[in-house]
Amino acid sequence: MKKAAVMLYPTFSMQEISCLTELFKFDEKEIVTFSAGGEAVKSEDGFTILPDRPFENLDREEFDCLILPGMWEPLPVLLDGRNIRFLEQLRGEEALVIAAISSAPLLLGKAGVLEDRRFTAGVYEEFLDAFPVIPRSGIVRTYLVEDGNLITAHGGAFREFAAAVGRRVGLDCPDTVFSPMVGEEYAEEDFVFHFPPEALEEVRADWDRCLRAAENTK
Repeated sequence: MKKAAVMLYPTFSMQEISCLTELFKFDEKEIVTFSAGGEAVKSEDGFTILPDRPFENLDREEFDCLILPGMWEPLPVLLDGRNIRFLEQLRGEEALVIAAISSAPLLLGKAGVLEDRRFTAGVYEEFLDAFPVIPRSGIVRTYLVEDGNLITAHGGAFREFAAAVGRRVGLDCPDTVFSPMVGEEYAEEDFVFHFPPEALEEVRADWDRCLRAAENTK
């Protein structure tokens, strides 16, 4: 299975891609994070993340998708030429799934990746007026758009975004994979959980390894 690449930059939104990365985790799809210079970046909610690699170390053959989270303050990210130069190499790319949510299509637009493509985004119109980096003729006013290998979404469609990207890279993702629980009726037994019997031996072996490791750190 090929890996998933995630592009990170200051004030990126973990929340907008966390459903997707959770899908990757459960399907044992390896995630590799990238940033300009491999530098640590702080998320919009204040977590400092040290990416795995700098942009220069992206081997396209190693990955089947590139994920771009939205960002709280897009302008500084747009003005950092390293981000744009990294994305410019994806012009005309057809094999790699490129998935951008919320304000992230701004980066693709400035890099020329959105030319002659249909897409959506979650960006204030006044920002687009002041910084016309995306071709407005291609904007579709909806929550999710798939155009070839390009998947874009409004920030509020993070569940649908996760399912669409997951399916595109071969994961089993029904539309309801992250459906909200509000509005459904539940019984107490719905909140009693058991490991599958076939997994218990492996789980208990993991517990034993953790206990032995803890003993060695005392």
